[in-house]
Amino acid sequence: MRVEVFILPSIVLLILSVAALKKVKVYEEFVDGAKDGFISVFKIAPYLLTMLFAIDIFRKSGAMDFLIKFISPVTKIFNIPDGVIPMIIIKPLSGSGALGIMTDIAKTYGVDSIEGRIAAVMMGSTETIFYTLSIYFGACQIKKIRHSLLSALIAHIIGCLAAVYVCYIFYK
Repeated sequence: MRVEVFILPSIVLLILSVAALKKVKVYEEFVDGAKDGFISVFKIAPYLLTMLFAIDIFRKSGAMDFLIKFISPVTKIFNIPDGVIPMIIIKPLSGSGALGIMTDIAKTYGVDSIEGRIAAVMMGSTETIFYTLSIYFGACQIKKIRHSLLSALIAHIIGCLAAVYVCYIFYK
């Protein structure tokens, strides 16, 4: 029998054993944690809904198409394929939107194409910046996020460029 089958049950048993030794009421603590989770969801829901609404407006208004055309000359300098530009734009905004873009890239170019591979690496190695900032800073009620946002966007650009060049090195 494989040892890894016992890892998770062993961890759960260890936690329950330590809790019993320290006389912690596990069920009551779990319920209190669940209550706190609902309170957090209630606090962040307005920020999350606003972010999702803004993303939907951005995509459906044609602003994304305009932005793709606008930045295309710059992406050509960095040898970024046109097919992955939507991924670069959407990934900081929405993980599910980026997944949809990646699916479109895979259908259009193929999963083994350079575009498909770059999109997959970007999907796994970049962050949904605006979503994350709106959730975490919204939960903490932090209003001034400009420095965090700028740092995150710079990291996103570097991550996207790294994804492009790593894929060119390994797959082309």
